[in-house]
Amino acid sequence: MRDNSSAIVPVRPVLSPDVRHGVAATEPTLPEPAPTGPGPAKRARSGLGWGLLGVTAFSLTVPLTRLAVEGLPPLFIGSGRAVVAALLAAAALIVTRQRLPRGGQWMRLAVVAGGIVIGFPMLTSFALTAADASHGAVVIALLPAATATMAVLRGRERPQRAFWIATAAGALAATAFAFLQSGGFGQVHWTDVLFFGAVLAAAVGYAEGGLLARELGAWQTVSWALVIASPLMLVLMAVSVSGQQPGTIVPWATPVQWAAFAYLGVISMFLGFFAWYHGLAIGPMARVSQVQLAQPVMSICWAALLLGEHLTWATVIGGLAVIACAGMAVRVRLNRPAAT
Repeated sequence: MRDNSSAIVPVRPVLSPDVRHGVAATEPTLPEPAPTGPGPAKRARSGLGWGLLGVTAFSLTVPLTRLAVEGLPPLFIGSGRAVVAALLAAAALIVTRQRLPRGGQWMRLAVVAGGIVIGFPMLTSFALTAADASHGAVVIALLPAATATMAVLRGRERPQRAFWIATAAGALAATAFAFLQSGGFGQVHWTDVLFFGAVLAAAVGYAEGGLLARELGAWQTVSWALVIASPLMLVLMAVSVSGQQPGTIVPWATPVQWAAFAYLGVISMFLGFFAWYHGLAIGPMARVSQVQLAQPVMSICWAALLLGEHLTWATVIGGLAVIACAGMAVRVRLNRPAAT
């Protein structure tokens, strides 16, 4: 929303999902300032372009995780990608001389790390050992609505009734899709339990991270969460490596599978955030944040192109239903009436 007054009102970024990793999104907590300077239309296109670049980077996460688990252990993928990203995050924090978090911020960062660094990557890595990437993308499409719900509960907001209707409809659509794909109602495959757990973990992490980003900054919050989780993830990676055959230092995999792993660590869990948040900083934030709703569709398309997965009508219809409900929930919350 634009403020047409002469004063510029600051906008505070709030993290939201990826998915994404993963997936990440943001939403404004205050009205956005009116564009200043020449070329507002060009500036808006630039913001959308950077946002689309970030979402495109995140959209490859699920398909490439599915590709990587064909040759690498899921524990190694889930933990190793976080270790790689933590090294880059630590370097970025040092080079830019970011201040250390203070007091209770460390505990809140642990919540963020538990959701988006540990929970989501680990659960999706194990789930994708037995599930198609397109199937996972449909269930994970619920993440924007789940994150908005957690943000509402965490911030003690009172959203419109339409928000709860859209969120409930999205949850029902995702659950129905999982049931139908598992053989009928009342039957849920264990991979769907992991996917839903990943959505819940990421939603909690992003909601808390959104509040913390107001104090530390957006990419700084993600970077500190990576650094905090790195000791545990390093131990888990070592455990995974120790379970390999004697004399094997690292798991065996094809060059393509190693390339997929590298992408997950460098792009999905780190560099993708820079493009995403740069786009949000350029704005308009509310418009740029809506680009993330295209992420599940892109993930499904990547699964078909890169993995040769066959897209069924159930996948297409289920994906569109979940995305539509998630989009409605996010829009209702973004367009909530201002307090008087």
